Amino acid sequence: MKKQITALLLVLMCYSIQAQDNKFNLVIGTYTKGCESKGIYVYSFDANTGDFNFKNAAESTVNPSYLTFSADNKFIYSVNENGNESKVSAFGYTPSNGKIDFLNSQNAMGADPCYIINDDKNVIVANYSGGNIGVFGKNADGSIGEAKQVIQHYGKGINAKRQEGPHVHMVQFSPDKKFVLANDLGNDKVYSYVYNPNSVNAALKVKDSFAVEAGSGPRHLTFSKDGKYAYLLKELSGGLTTFSYSKGKLKKVDQTTILAKDFKGTFTGAAIDISPDGKFLYATNRGDANTISIFKILKNGKLESQGQTSTLGKGPRSFAIDPTGNFLLVAHQYTNDIIIFQRNTTTGKLMDTGKKIELCSPVCLVFTENK
Repeated sequence: MKKQITALLLVLMCYSIQAQDNKFNLVIGTYTKGCESKGIYVYSFDANTGDFNFKNAAESTVNPSYLTFSADNKFIYSVNENGNESKVSAFGYTPSNGKIDFLNSQNAMGADPCYIINDDKNVIVANYSGGNIGVFGKNADGSIGEAKQVIQHYGKGINAKRQEGPHVHMVQFSPDKKFVLANDLGNDKVYSYVYNPNSVNAALKVKDSFAVEAGSGPRHLTFSKDGKYAYLLKELSGGLTTFSYSKGKLKKVDQTTILAKDFKGTFTGAAIDISPDGKFLYATNRGDANTISIFKILKNGKLESQGQTSTLGKGPRSFAIDPTGNFLLVAHQYTNDIIIFQRNTTTGKLMDTGKKIELCSPVCLVFTENK
């Protein structure tokens, strides 16, 4: 009897530890000019239940539409997407209570930064309207130094309204951090830069560029968990390309679409990500579509469509999958909410939980440790 009680207690203890470990911080970047928003919000999120609670918010910062975290979880770096007045900002971050303390800002060196990444040495920003990349050094206290490199892109595409000039839409480290890839929606190219984090004024040196279909508008990309494949989502065509990846080089493997066969109407591809187990890829679609497409990732890196699901809102600008893979959250820019879906980890399918976070114009969702 004592052995049974001891075994039961051990099971309960293990469950309790697991339940505690599955609690995270959900940090949200928003637009602040269309409705009332302080900019950056922190919620606690329970990946066992999908429940959430407000934790803290920034004092106030303009349009922090995309965020990135330092490796030690002590600092947040955000863009301030604000036309020619755009900046890049650094914040101190206390995970336990979600407190956010402004450190400093620097001129983004280009209009409308829309993506941001960082490592121990640098903060790197994609400036959409500026059509360039800004590299900023980090100071010892976590603040951002002045720009130490600006790389200007050139060229345009066939879509006169959207591709009148270069529009850098994303910068992304390669899995080994030896390269930075940059998608340019304006000239239909993906650039590969050799990355030297310690360089004073030449952290990025171009290695290669890959042209995609004219007018397709490359937006976001993500890598397979083993780093052998890259998946590129095109905003203007809804195309989704699989590349093999090696040492800064891309080679096209396959092509598919996020559009349903019978879809008619306007659309713009938005966000792309892969489940923590590496088995499924998801991509959101805005305009009249407002869907998220689900793909099974095959052993050869190709994608097998599992169909589309309504995101239950308008303008699914971004989404995030919690680290356990149990839930997928979609941020709707125009209906001012974040819809919480439960993931079937076997089929990849999504089920509405009926739970949502109501928040002004959410754009970027990032899960972090809560301590």
